[in-house]
Amino acid sequence: MRTVGVEEELLLVDPESGEPRALAAAVLARASLADPGQDVFEKELYGQMLEFATQPRADMAELGEELVRCRKEAGRLAGELGCAVAALATSPLPVSPSVTLNPRYQWLADHYGTATREQLVCGCHVHVAVESDEEGVAALDRIRPWLPVLLAISANSPFWQGDDTGYASYRSQVWSRWPSAGPTELFRSAARYHRLVADMVATGVILDEGMVYFDARLARRYPTVEIRVADVCLRAETAVLVATLTRALVETAVREWRAGREPADHGVALQRMAAWRAARSGLGGELLDPVTLRPRAARAVVDALLAHTQEALAASGDLAAVEEATSRLLRHGTGADEQRRTRERRSGSLRDVVTECVHRTQE
Repeated sequence: MRTVGVEEELLLVDPESGEPRALAAAVLARASLADPGQDVFEKELYGQMLEFATQPRADMAELGEELVRCRKEAGRLAGELGCAVAALATSPLPVSPSVTLNPRYQWLADHYGTATREQLVCGCHVHVAVESDEEGVAALDRIRPWLPVLLAISANSPFWQGDDTGYASYRSQVWSRWPSAGPTELFRSAARYHRLVADMVATGVILDEGMVYFDARLARRYPTVEIRVADVCLRAETAVLVATLTRALVETAVREWRAGREPADHGVALQRMAAWRAARSGLGGELLDPVTLRPRAARAVVDALLAHTQEALAASGDLAAVEEATSRLLRHGTGADEQRRTRERRSGSLRDVVTECVHRTQE
């Protein structure tokens, strides 16, 4: 059974005004004081963000329990400093982010200018264990067409600087400003993957391998593939769904590779269009079908994802839970849908949207 680990980035906000607060350093100091050896919580690019990482888990119920524990602990630590955490992929309210004091982050600010100052976005990264770089690259090549569907499922960033963007995931549009971000061509082998990464670093446009921001990549520090396409999910159960589907996609891809099946050779330009469509619509309209890259109802594309991964989900014992969670998500909508409904109920108040999302984060 492949293990799965999840990294989530959370927004630190004022519980009254809903505005982001740059208190990450203080929260991390509290966490270290309580547990000097803790390695769960980490700093991020901005002082208004807090990241945590789960342990690798084979059991998805255990992963879900750990996600909830980490979110609650983050909320407790933040609460001791008079703030709160919200699983929001962008801040609904206007904010001027504070870059964390760190040589690496300062390099980003100096090198990329305004693009860095406009990157207060929170994602969800899923790590799935692989046996080798060759197996990992085989998986990366074969999961490419399905990544926009994961983005649509996770969509949780409709607001930006006080406005409704019209997107379900505006985070993905902001993130795409990095020069190394987005979908990739087929790699075909681990050697070609590593050669491309080395060439990218050699350009000087990025600082090092850690700044290769592909939608999915080989992890630097772990024997995993790291899928980075998703928004941080408003509800922990949606994050578990994304993680479970991601593992099933990787397992399905590896089985296809071992059986000698070639990956779909969709061009990067069309992959970008599929990602844009997912970001714009979420699950509320059409997506591009991962096989044909033609418009199709989002619900039908989600059904196609379940059919594509059915054998892997059944083998891991996750099929029934995924079907139930997917059905619930399609009925109630994504985090972006929930945010918009809250704003409508609260007479347009984005402050109330943040307050409601703080509660949802802890559930």
